[in-house]
Amino acid sequence: MSDGQRRAADAVVVGAGLAGLACALDLCRAGWRVALLEASDGVGGRMRTDRRDGFLLDRGFQVFNTSYPQVKRRMELKSLRLRPFTAGVVAHTSNGPVRLADPTREPRAAGTLLPGRALPARDLAALAALTARDAVLPVAVTRRRRDRPTSAALSRVGLSDAAIAGILRPFLSGVFLEDRLETSARFFHLVWRSMVRGSLCLPAEGIGAVPAQLADGLPDGVLRLGTPVAEITDAGVLLGDGGEVPARVVVVATDPATAAGLLPDLTVPDTRTVTTYYHATDSPPTAEPILTVDSTGAVLNTCVLSQVAPTYAPPGTGLVSTSVLGTDPPGRGQAVLRRLAELYGTDTSGWEQVAARTVDGALPAMLPPWPLSRTTRIGSGRYVCGDHRATGSVQGALASGTRAAREVRADREPQR
Repeated sequence: MSDGQRRAADAVVVGAGLAGLACALDLCRAGWRVALLEASDGVGGRMRTDRRDGFLLDRGFQVFNTSYPQVKRRMELKSLRLRPFTAGVVAHTSNGPVRLADPTREPRAAGTLLPGRALPARDLAALAALTARDAVLPVAVTRRRRDRPTSAALSRVGLSDAAIAGILRPFLSGVFLEDRLETSARFFHLVWRSMVRGSLCLPAEGIGAVPAQLADGLPDGVLRLGTPVAEITDAGVLLGDGGEVPARVVVVATDPATAAGLLPDLTVPDTRTVTTYYHATDSPPTAEPILTVDSTGAVLNTCVLSQVAPTYAPPGTGLVSTSVLGTDPPGRGQAVLRRLAELYGTDTSGWEQVAARTVDGALPAMLPPWPLSRTTRIGSGRYVCGDHRATGSVQGALASGTRAAREVRADREPQR
């Protein structure tokens, strides 16, 4: 893109995460001249994959849900070469490991759902009723529900304290990145619905393949990497190198902290931080592509990524992903390794730590009452989008970017 073309942009989108990509794509398809400015060296924001010594290292443990409406609308799933997780979970409780799986997808697991094996009959009935309701009720019903913490919602449907503490809390802590189940029940019901109706997968080339596919749909010259924005001005944006990109419309599609720095009057939620450890092993501790969660809270979850997608590790090597809340202080990596030995029932002393990835602001803290969507308009010609303006999910980020493009066009196209 020449300097003249850059000056002639109809809209500047700041940030090439999922929300920014969705917004830029929709504006480009509507005939707008767009400059999509990304400070880093690649697209995706928090949804990126690094390659190191034959390993694929996602920036934090992430899964891809095929049931999201925005995913169905925007993504070519076949080209992602998706590899599914087992439709279930192994929860390590105070009474030992408990396996729960969807018998409609994992028929061999049906026996584990007999009363008394995984859960008492009352809890199984309550969980089945909750799952059935969330699977079939329209999303509009969920939006109208009175919001409350997820912990209260689970108790309200009849699940026992033991079932919540031993299985649901450990599993959902990895989804919400918090261990008190204080997250909005509206969001919980949407997540539960999406898991029942879709498949949890990994792309063969890592989670970064998702934003990369979106970026491939942009016209040439729209995306500018390594282009940090220092300030939003009345005329457009001021770049970190002192250059300017004039535009009558600016859409901020960054993480909450960066958005608040560019838009000082913007109110943003607190965020959650997570650290993921990656270990290489010659002998994978399980052959199954299943998620394991820990009721003690020592780790959020762990899985053998190379059993989900063999492309995540070199041939003959296993790659184990383990996530914990918070940062990576000295000694924590060794404590995680000791806990993994207990969870997998194997000697982990020979495992090699390949990387530790701390993701600050990995998710917005979605406390009730949490609006599932909100306007992106914040001023004349100024908009903000991202998962913090909707829900902390791929669906939320894409939907917010979609809404930003729609509101930009509604506000500005009559004037063009």
